[in-house]
Amino acid sequence: MDSTPSKASFSNANRHMQEEEELRLTSVGVDIGSSTTHLVFSRLELHLEGTRYRVTGREVLKESEILLTPYVDETRIDVEALEAFINRQYKQAGIKRDDVDTGALILTGVAVRRRNARAIAELFAKEAGKFVAVSAGDGLEATMAGHGSGAVAHSAKTGGVVLNIDVGGGTSKFALCNNGKVQEVTAIDIGARLLAFDQDSALVRIEEAGRKHARWAGIEVELGQKISQDNLRLMASGMIEKLFTLLKPGPLSDDIKSLLRLPPLSYRGEIDSLMFSGGVSEFIYNREKTSFGDLGPLIAEEIRRRMPELGLLVMEPAARIRATVIGASQYTIQVSGNTIFISPEDAVPVRNIPVVAPEFDFDGEDIDQKAVVLAVQNALRRLDLLSGRQPVALSFQWRGSATFARLKSFCGGVVEGLQEILAKRHPLTLINDGDIGGIVGLHFQEELRVENPIISIDGISLSDFDYIDIGALIPTSGSVPVVIKSLIFPASAND
Repeated sequence: MDSTPSKASFSNANRHMQEEEELRLTSVGVDIGSSTTHLVFSRLELHLEGTRYRVTGREVLKESEILLTPYVDETRIDVEALEAFINRQYKQAGIKRDDVDTGALILTGVAVRRRNARAIAELFAKEAGKFVAVSAGDGLEATMAGHGSGAVAHSAKTGGVVLNIDVGGGTSKFALCNNGKVQEVTAIDIGARLLAFDQDSALVRIEEAGRKHARWAGIEVELGQKISQDNLRLMASGMIEKLFTLLKPGPLSDDIKSLLRLPPLSYRGEIDSLMFSGGVSEFIYNREKTSFGDLGPLIAEEIRRRMPELGLLVMEPAARIRATVIGASQYTIQVSGNTIFISPEDAVPVRNIPVVAPEFDFDGEDIDQKAVVLAVQNALRRLDLLSGRQPVALSFQWRGSATFARLKSFCGGVVEGLQEILAKRHPLTLINDGDIGGIVGLHFQEELRVENPIISIDGISLSDFDYIDIGALIPTSGSVPVVIKSLIFPASAND
């Protein structure tokens, strides 16, 4: 296509859709973390509703074994051992890699570190075009656990507030779920594998946070040491005391502040129910009896002992250690809506852009610009995208008139909320479900003088955990092809 960098595309062509009514996909979810690694193979059924496929059925074909993530040294994952495990899981599932239509690769903890991530990505190089690859920090891990456990879906079903606590190997993540959305997240250095032991109960792994917890319990720990069960119980008791303190009003101690990985929860209202997920939850709900050479059973025992003091209804989740993605659905549409705005035309194609879907208040005559800023930043924080290291696509559902004053407040708030992303010269990408893509894009360019590339398309409704590819403009139709990849969880509020 012959275009110049300064040229903008402002299209009002008719929508072109050529899709099957139903799709069946084979999907795989791969979760590689600091403590454990596992896969799940699924069959997804999707049905076309309007302009978007919805997952109407999910069948788990095979859940892999749980592997304690293998290490070469303290920070490097043993990629050869990991590859052998992954290949064995495909073989046991009776699924060839070519049979997989789509999937998701989730890296957390030390797996995110550059050398690890690069080597792990090479294991899935052939699936690069099929898979959504996500490097998850604490906020995104907490959010994903809230979806995977079913806490988000349950809060949508009941209209209530559900707190999910994901107790893993290195950290515990909180996701406060309200009416089908993750409202707030936090994370703290409390986990089962902060200390790890060999078959003879000798200490073989000590995390820095593990040293802290041991010291607070009056124990000095060294490699090779054997620690009495009474001392380990004392340590676990102190850990859960700190964990549950996060749910209580009042100031936090300096010790607890030193463990926090994200700001504490600000919510002080009623919590209707509580769920636990993560590896330790297998012990909390008495689904696992085998010790894996860590503090998991003792932490679970302490949580069960202290549950009554919380005064909360404790529910069993849809998934525990497997409260993560079971894969991804993927499909292609061509979209133009009534208007799209792309400037310059070579701003597209873009690929694998994570979607953020802030909660905006469009109900009044006026739009509060400061509220827009806060909503954008909260959404970015929830998905670990606040730093601006990568581009994002901001999804919104406009309501009310598109007056100059309302557009000015909304667009001004978006620019301020996305300032870290725009400062790194990433495109300003906006997706809305109405027909104001053109006028919104034009306002950013003409009134706010945004110098970044601008991609504003409409006619699509997106949500958190969607990833989007936007292709080059099709001159004959004025449309752009869009590929949407949605992470799929064991339970979903959309089903």
